[in-house]
Amino acid sequence: MQLGQAAVQQKNFSEAVVWFTKAAAESPKDPQIKACLGQSLCWLGQREEGLAHLHQSGQLLLKKSRKSRDIGLALDMVDQLQYWNDFPGALALCKQAVQINPGQLRGYQLLALTYSRLNQKKPALAAGRQALKLAPNSAVLSILLATLEAADGLNQEAKQRLEKVLQNSLLTTEERFRANKELARILDKLGQYDQVFPHLHAAAEQAPRLPEVKRQDASLVPKMLETHKTEFDSELLGRWTHTEFPADQPAPVFLLGFMRTGTTLTQEVLAAHPEIFVADETDLVISMAKELKRMSNGQGHVAEQLRKLDLAGVEHLRAFYWHRARALYGDKIGTRLLLDKTTMNTIDLGLINCIFPDAKLVFLLRDPRDVCLSCFMQTMLPTPSTVQLLSWESTARFYAQVMDWWLTIRPKLTMRFIEFRYEDAVFDFEPAFRKVFDFIGLEWDPAVAEFHKKAGGKYIASPSFSQVAQPLYSSSVGRWQHYRAEYTTILPELQPFINEFGYEN
Repeated sequence: MQLGQAAVQQKNFSEAVVWFTKAAAESPKDPQIKACLGQSLCWLGQREEGLAHLHQSGQLLLKKSRKSRDIGLALDMVDQLQYWNDFPGALALCKQAVQINPGQLRGYQLLALTYSRLNQKKPALAAGRQALKLAPNSAVLSILLATLEAADGLNQEAKQRLEKVLQNSLLTTEERFRANKELARILDKLGQYDQVFPHLHAAAEQAPRLPEVKRQDASLVPKMLETHKTEFDSELLGRWTHTEFPADQPAPVFLLGFMRTGTTLTQEVLAAHPEIFVADETDLVISMAKELKRMSNGQGHVAEQLRKLDLAGVEHLRAFYWHRARALYGDKIGTRLLLDKTTMNTIDLGLINCIFPDAKLVFLLRDPRDVCLSCFMQTMLPTPSTVQLLSWESTARFYAQVMDWWLTIRPKLTMRFIEFRYEDAVFDFEPAFRKVFDFIGLEWDPAVAEFHKKAGGKYIASPSFSQVAQPLYSSSVGRWQHYRAEYTTILPELQPFINEFGYEN
């Protein structure tokens, strides 16, 4: 165990797995060993195998809890399973833990979050209410319950709850940020449009003080995009265009765009087809970029690293991508077409095209004004990309930077692509999606029209997980028109793209 933990400290997860496996062989009923082995396997990319050990650890912890009624360690494991996006596993474990000790506040809080991420709104609401009952003065739980009420359509109750929270002068920065952001979203749903932006701007004032925002390098992605625009030329992008690659390294279909352009909706429609497997917001391309950096000894930027590659290097990266995909999903992919939907892999389009010149790309477009509104209104985990969306002006600026990159690389791409409009998906569903299925080479399946039924009850990585679990609605199209006055400051940034993509009217 000590040797394994030392290896973890050095981020040498391969070695950690070796030591934890030996420890598990000697003490197969030790939940801590099982947990350490499971976590290390997950970090190594062997998610299916790792989760199996985490589940076993959870059951061993529950067995101990039944004697002591202390469910703290079992709830820690629920946290771990949520971290690895195993929300069904987290739910099963959390429900058992809460039964053992119904007086544990954290149990109901985790239960509410888990039900919510699985689109199970009624039980999420019930768990949230129970949590707040145990700690009636908690601002965090009040904000959580308000979001659950809003998800279940109880917008007036949610509004009153959040307004009461914001009267508290002792709120932390994070509590004030989240309460303002959630209240803005609820006011938008209630049609009280004149009150929305004051709360969005209030949240934006708090955002720079959030610790997780401070940790992000806000200049990273804009600088990267500027370098990409200069360095990815037609010669580099076309270098491997006519190469025949090994049959066990097929090109996936990539689904990309900008955040809040409808990539999750499109993903779920395509996922309803029996011949498609969706990799939802994964690190497959990022891991491939890290492997390229390792192969290049960290020298130069991505385009320079790609220029130094030979065919063997390209094939190695394709094999690396597929090895990681199979480690992540086990046998679930099978012979199905892999759809890699990681929206902001748009930034890595040059890398993707060089390694998978035979791939197909579905690129999502949506009215830039609706995109920026939706991004600014959404609460997202802080990353070098999402921290660009914390103020109104920076949201528009980042959209312009990313889409300028798209317009720069679009005529140089060698992989085949189509641009797919969110508005067409909403107003012209079957003809629009038939074009997508034709493009990727699959027959139309009427079952895809029922996509929302399959989306309900499963974990979806995107913040729009709850929207895609209901039938299509058109209220999000043209939503920007409720806030025309707010666009005065950002319209010059957006106008070139409104014109380019045909959204003038």
